[in-house]
Amino acid sequence: MAKPEFHIFICTQHRPEGHPRGSCGARGADALYDAFAQVIIQNNLTTRVALTRTGCLGPCQGGANVLIYPGSQMYSWVEPEDAPVIIKHVLEGQVFADKATPAELW
Repeated sequence: MAKPEFHIFICTQHRPEGHPRGSCGARGADALYDAFAQVIIQNNLTTRVALTRTGCLGPCQGGANVLIYPGSQMYSWVEPEDAPVIIKHVLEGQVFADKATPAELW
């Protein structure tokens, strides 16, 4: 695998139902991962963008959460339909403000 320019981490943490912190897995993280993977493949970005499932990223109340490097940009309340917009912004060096994690959460 070539050294990627960008690395996208998607929290896919699953916790038992009723857990006080909840989990990104319970908020559609698996479908979110699939959406990002499809956008990366469809746009021929597999050598520029690495995609990784992770455990908890921290702000569980904002799940599903996505963390992008470089830049350490966190996105929360992310839905599958946000994947193309977030990737477009990443490639253009911009933050997608609509889903940027608020400072009080992270």
